[in-house]
Amino acid sequence: MRALAALAAVVVAVVGALVVARLVRDDGPDRRVGPTGATGTPGATAAPSPTAPPGAGITGPLNLLLVGVDTRVSVPGWEPHGDAVLMLHVPAGLDRAYLFSLPRDLLVDIPAFPQAGYRGGKTKLTHAMSYGSRVPGKPRQPSAAQGYDLLRSTVSGYTGLRVDAGAVLTFGGFDKLVDTLGGVDLYVDQRVVSLHRRPDGKHRSPVPGGYTGPQMVYEKGERHLNGWQALDYARQRYISGGDYARQRHQQQLIKALVTRILGEDLARQPDRVEQVVAALGDTLIYAGGPRIVDIAYALGGLPPDRFVLVGLPGAGVGKGRAYRGEQLTAVGRTFLTELRAGRADAYLADHPELVVRK
Repeated sequence: MRALAALAAVVVAVVGALVVARLVRDDGPDRRVGPTGATGTPGATAAPSPTAPPGAGITGPLNLLLVGVDTRVSVPGWEPHGDAVLMLHVPAGLDRAYLFSLPRDLLVDIPAFPQAGYRGGKTKLTHAMSYGSRVPGKPRQPSAAQGYDLLRSTVSGYTGLRVDAGAVLTFGGFDKLVDTLGGVDLYVDQRVVSLHRRPDGKHRSPVPGGYTGPQMVYEKGERHLNGWQALDYARQRYISGGDYARQRHQQQLIKALVTRILGEDLARQPDRVEQVVAALGDTLIYAGGPRIVDIAYALGGLPPDRFVLVGLPGAGVGKGRAYRGEQLTAVGRTFLTELRAGRADAYLADHPELVVRK
């Protein structure tokens, strides 16, 4: 399923945090029924101990690295690839956030990683996860957590941003999540013909060099998509705009899911929260950093309209017809510089074409 795994990772890390924060805040961090004294005597009141609420120490800036991996669990020993790499940057104050993607084929310097026996080199970003996942002496037992460590170092070195926490998602359950929410409303910004699905949702038949059979088509305009349709739509990259269009569609889908979940006011519907959690299943690996409940509290006040989607433009690199990978344009690279300096809003005002609409 490749890059779509990261969609659910973002939904869990961002939307899940918002929902958890609302739930906990409604109940209070330490609500008790009936006062008791130190010995448990009814009616006696003990002075409460002042405790800081979860997330009180998180003031920003905060950087979350969100990775979708192609594990191909049906292939023994398959090394996970970082096929979708997204970063969520929340500046100091935690009152807004910027979500941007890095191309999977971005040419980067991957540092040496002795744990995996990797000596370092310049190659595509997607390989950082696979190279880092190699466990010496265990060629058929790659470690996604170890691969994430090398990918994190690579992304931090390229962007200049410290990675505070992250999530790795092995795909499974995203379409079920969308169906549990009753589908999602999304503006399809260009006509997209599916490479993988038929109009009835069944997979197209594989043939040498591709697939055969009728194709699902997503026409431009406001659409209501069910689970498999949302998954399929955001998966397509053999379209006008290629992988950059796919990144844009993923980000639009993430924001649509944010709007959908917050619009349902799940904090006051415990049964619905349980359904959403069950739909996600064990798809997410939380990769260290602050506790998830602390991040939930820290991001709980983030309004959806301050959730900015940023598309970084790039172009192919190569000699003659030999394709080596992708590189960001000067405009895209400068955004990272301005983001680090806390001037992202001003830069986006000067370059509104970078803001992903809808």
